Amino acid sequence: MVVPSIALECDMQRSGATNENISPKVFNLLLRHLGGLQKEKLEGVHLLNNDEDPLDIQALIVGPTQTPYEGGTYRVKICIGADFPMQPPKAIVLTRIFHPNISPTGEVCVNTLKRDWDPQAWSISHILQVIRCLLIVPFPESALNEEAGRLFMESYADYAAHAAMINRVHAATAGTPIALGGDPSSAAAARNPAAAAEEAEAAKARAQKQAQKAKKSLRRL
Repeated sequence: MVVPSIALECDMQRSGATNENISPKVFNLLLRHLGGLQKEKLEGVHLLNNDEDPLDIQALIVGPTQTPYEGGTYRVKICIGADFPMQPPKAIVLTRIFHPNISPTGEVCVNTLKRDWDPQAWSISHILQVIRCLLIVPFPESALNEEAGRLFMESYADYAAHAAMINRVHAATAGTPIALGGDPSSAAAARNPAAAAEEAEAAKARAQKQAQKAKKSLRRL
């Protein structure tokens, strides 16, 4: 696991966000959200408790199957600022990852935490689910990691292979099988250009299928 510098900035931001300067109403609502999240079973998401500091919100996100992140576990930190919820929190992936919408320092770029943020209708559960869906369907058009975005657009097979390699090195859970490039057949495909192109198209099709499922689940939130 890595602890990017932006996570230290997050901690500095959070140091100003305590139950003394966040309104009691917002603080209690946040506690209820976290309490409900503990009981709610989110697919591929496990909230980490910090009884000493409720505002230290962290979770483990399991890499979705049939993606380059399969077999990996990613630690995510939700940074609540003193001006929450009028301003959205920041999301930081503490585990190293190669993804178009996650910067090399771990910052997550997703509309839920930017232009689509609604201070009247926020949900920690929704934020975590959106981040996991981002692992299924990246948006290279708005890349924070330019290299990952370019590679995704130019050659999905090369992108998936590199993302899977980073996943194996930094996010792999002991004893969990790791798919190469998001699919066990990717290694064989890499030896055959035609097969690689076919595998890349198949991988995109699988990602689109999972994206449709993800969008349906998010619409129910």
